[in-house]
Amino acid sequence: MPQASRNVLRPDRRSGGARAVLTAIGALLIALAIGAPALAQDDSGADETLGGTLRTRDEAGENIFVEGATFTVFDADGNEVGSSTTDAEGAWLVPLPGPGFYSVELDESTLAEGVSLREGASNPLTGIEVQPGTTRNTLFPLGERVTTEDNTIRSVQLFVDGIKLGMIIAMCAIGLSLIYGTTGLTNFAHGEMVTFGAMVAFVFHVTWQVSWLGSWMSSLVFAGVVAIVITGVAGWLFNEYVWKRLRNRGASLIAALVVSIGFSILARYVLLYQFGGRAGFYRDYRIGQQVDFGVFSLLRKDIFIIVFALAVLVAVGVALQRTRIGKAMRAVADNRDLAESSGIDVEKVIRWVWIVGSALAGLGGVLFGLTENINWEMGFRLLLLMFAGVTLGGLGTAYGALFGSIIAGIFIQMSTLVIPSDMKNVGALITLIVILLVRPQGLLGRAERIG
Repeated sequence: MPQASRNVLRPDRRSGGARAVLTAIGALLIALAIGAPALAQDDSGADETLGGTLRTRDEAGENIFVEGATFTVFDADGNEVGSSTTDAEGAWLVPLPGPGFYSVELDESTLAEGVSLREGASNPLTGIEVQPGTTRNTLFPLGERVTTEDNTIRSVQLFVDGIKLGMIIAMCAIGLSLIYGTTGLTNFAHGEMVTFGAMVAFVFHVTWQVSWLGSWMSSLVFAGVVAIVITGVAGWLFNEYVWKRLRNRGASLIAALVVSIGFSILARYVLLYQFGGRAGFYRDYRIGQQVDFGVFSLLRKDIFIIVFALAVLVAVGVALQRTRIGKAMRAVADNRDLAESSGIDVEKVIRWVWIVGSALAGLGGVLFGLTENINWEMGFRLLLLMFAGVTLGGLGTAYGALFGSIIAGIFIQMSTLVIPSDMKNVGALITLIVILLVRPQGLLGRAERIG
């Protein structure tokens, strides 16, 4: 081998210790899948509460907290559980005997003079599901709905929300793009890695309530770290025992595509069977305080998501540019045969692509669960947006996935200015089709000669 190729990744023999680690982690994953309680399982050690904040707005649009209003909570059988009166900040809270379904009624006679429920508001609210160890907040809208004809502020708000959504999509889509670039596989099961990461974090955070180092690290932060590690290992095992064997047997890309679709359906319904069809929520950071920036406002957790996602994406970009494994990934994605002939261990690079891509998908699932709810098909819904971002930016390039995903996220949110919010994802896909008709290789993709 020439002297110049000493610093590239070379083939290595797997030690027995690594094989033992794989076996142990595989056993952990099986135990998690079999023994993890369902989302709605009772936890007698947890404290469940039902509450909220009652407020209205004055003529200037300023918040006014309503004090002295009485709320009464009933269980599923109609028995009274408890009552609470709002304090000076409009807050009320009723301890519950356990998780389950409850209803809450506002005594409208206790509202201050001139304050009334908004027309069409429900009172009482029924069918409120409270999960183990959570505080469920309810909303009773007061006063008339304030509308405005000026869309400028709303446009800025939607633009910022689109950046947040685009960063989450990009974090999940980078792995999808790198897997395609290094193996040629369009992995339809990548969305289930997003769901798996979110649900692993839910199990450790809500169901088992595992924490570490006391108050130094919150339960959700620790659960998120565990989810990243476990999804990364799951990607390693997935590649090792499925895709590597298919590659070694010379399976065509069409056959691998069909296998990925099958795994996607299988994993989705295993998660549905194990965790149930109801949505779940993380306990931490559910009640957020808004920060007003003038033309737009964000919850503190949304600010964290944007800053943290930006830091992760920048770190991934630096790693791809500066580290040996990052350079090897880009080399294999650019020209696999040339990279292999220069001494790069392509299988090792592919292994790391699956580990890093799956770990990023798991992290994206945790962040997406903070902004939405956690359910068995959340990853599948996000998968269509990942494909839109990856294809829009250019298949097989990490930077294309980042750029295209942010554009897709912004367009999805901004499109609600002219189309119903239920159709915003459809609008993004239609725009994707139009752009690809003009530039089939994507915005950052490279045109290839055919023939």
